[in-house]
Amino acid sequence: MRPTNRAGSSSPLGATVADGGVNFSLYSRTATRVELLLFDHQDDVAPAQVVPLDPSRNRTYHYWHTFVPGLSPGQLYGYRIDGPQKPTDGLRFDANKVLLDPYGRGVSVPDGYSRDAASMPGDNTATSMKSVVIDPSAYDWEDDQSPNRPASQTIIYEMHVRGFTRHPSSELDSSKRGTYAGLIEKIPYLQQLGITAIELLPVFQFDVQDAPKGKINYWGYAPISFFAPHTNYSSCQDPLGVVNEFRDMVKALHRAGIEVILDVVFNHTAEGNEDGPTLCFRGIDNPTYYMLEDRGQRYANYSGCGNTLNTNHPIVRRLIVDSLRYWVEEMHVDGFRFDLASILSRDGSGKPQPNPPVLWDIESDPVLAGTKLIAEAWDAAGLYQVGSFVGDAWREWNGRFRDDVRDFFRGQPGTVPRIADRIVGSPQIYGHKEREVEQSLNFVTCHDGFTLNDLVSYNEKQNQDNGEDNRDGDNNNRSWNCGAEGPTEDPSINKIRDRQVKNFLATTLLSLGVPMIRMGDEIRHTQRGNNNAYCQDNELSWFDWTNLQRHPELHRFVSLICARRSQRNPDHERQRCSVNQMLRDAKKTWHGIRLDQPDWSDSSHCIAFGGELPRAKMQFHFILSAYWEPLQFALPQLFGSHWRRWIDTALDSPEDITPWDEAPIVDGDSYHVADRSVVMLYAIKHETTHN
Repeated sequence: MRPTNRAGSSSPLGATVADGGVNFSLYSRTATRVELLLFDHQDDVAPAQVVPLDPSRNRTYHYWHTFVPGLSPGQLYGYRIDGPQKPTDGLRFDANKVLLDPYGRGVSVPDGYSRDAASMPGDNTATSMKSVVIDPSAYDWEDDQSPNRPASQTIIYEMHVRGFTRHPSSELDSSKRGTYAGLIEKIPYLQQLGITAIELLPVFQFDVQDAPKGKINYWGYAPISFFAPHTNYSSCQDPLGVVNEFRDMVKALHRAGIEVILDVVFNHTAEGNEDGPTLCFRGIDNPTYYMLEDRGQRYANYSGCGNTLNTNHPIVRRLIVDSLRYWVEEMHVDGFRFDLASILSRDGSGKPQPNPPVLWDIESDPVLAGTKLIAEAWDAAGLYQVGSFVGDAWREWNGRFRDDVRDFFRGQPGTVPRIADRIVGSPQIYGHKEREVEQSLNFVTCHDGFTLNDLVSYNEKQNQDNGEDNRDGDNNNRSWNCGAEGPTEDPSINKIRDRQVKNFLATTLLSLGVPMIRMGDEIRHTQRGNNNAYCQDNELSWFDWTNLQRHPELHRFVSLICARRSQRNPDHERQRCSVNQMLRDAKKTWHGIRLDQPDWSDSSHCIAFGGELPRAKMQFHFILSAYWEPLQFALPQLFGSHWRRWIDTALDSPEDITPWDEAPIVDGDSYHVADRSVVMLYAIKHETTHN
């Protein structure tokens, strides 16, 4: 029996299972005709049923809606929408294209999916993505609880779901490599490493064909659905199984004490510029969803990806907040990192706003209260807001930490004052806001740019494999190859590289703020100098598990720092302790090679930072030297205790770092610091030793 069409309801948006059927609701202000298409299979050449929506019966305000009884979860659907075809006025309706539901909770992608067919005139039914009806309540979360770690105990590991386990060396069953299920099996590795949160590169459904000819979009910064998990990352062929497999992953990570942060892309979509495909938003209500220029005939491009979402339009604002709420309430994620977040501060004409509505909507939403909100506080059009991003709860990717730490360790002049500020939470950047130390998210490498291995191995990018004649990717990498370009057999160069890698990791993990390390840096993953591997779904990008056997000493080094970093620190227990307040309270002193005599000159290449943690009854002495010769650093005098050496990156493993309680005593009133190295000493007050 064929289902009977009913009027349905405008709320909630999307496809909602209720009362023996499914309610569908869609916003389109300027559409003149809307058809709901129901499919039996993802590669059907025609819909099994077309449900026309009568404007007089199935439209309330600008919401088109209908209720179809007899449907159930797993039903495939899409829309055909007609309206004025006036590209010069920003109206780009195409009644021949099958469109995804902006609120669709699932997406089914046929084997023959074609981005080209969605870009050219004509019907694309057989090759189009379809939305999937999902019932989010049909899952047993058991006793799942977020670890809810405070920022002071958080260590973030930036990870690509597919890349983490896709390599054959992962030793997983081939059906699980590169999937959410595969990630579950590698959780023990994450626990051993000591990280407390994973930040997943985009997992919203994206268009893998949004890439140069012959390549695929690997990173995922090409979203086309803000509610559906990416199907290619699932080991299940069932479109319903994708959602549950993602939730299985979250639940397993929570049980291991690891939080899940999603890298979300709300600044643009995969529909590209004027020549791009019609997949969803363009064909539903183009002027609502996108920033347009020249009376609407061109797309504003503050993202560098062809278009820019009109994020402060009321409809798009609601879409973004509803998406975030869904991932928190129904998928149990713990936070979000917002790609090119500064775009969300722009109004419909592209002008930055002092109080962007969408950012305050996100921050003030009660469902999102307590989630970790992280901004990449810049965009591709030159807006740079590190230190000035709007709001009270946002943490920021501190791009200046990355640049200044790189410059210091490659020996650039004038970097000592800057690195000194960065290691104590960047008060010069954040102090004016009276924010907590952890507003600064510290990193040296991320997905975009050189891996840590390549940062110390290449002076120039090597992006020829991307097919763009090495024009893509950043030319300003602030890297130093240590004396040879690329791999070398020279033991002296390799020794410097080993030390530099540890210098970067130690500085990132020991500085005040929230540290983030990139997947694979702890085992010296290389992309052979490619600093823009967004289209490299191959061993260039995949985590090579054999590197764990090649570089066990570096993995050990990172694990021991993480283990200490994530422990509860009684000196950081106060909630929302601002950078300024912490620095005012701390008993701290800057030093050079002589006590109390730091060298802030442009020619200086070293600094020491000493302080006391009163509640822990501990003193520490942190030395960073980018000088190319050894130096002797005077040490503060202690009474009734001894300096112990926890870290010295110049020493061979296992002396480069010791278990905290096994750190050897340092004799004398000074410490010999080798060239280009980091040293961390500590002393416990009134400690006694026994011969």
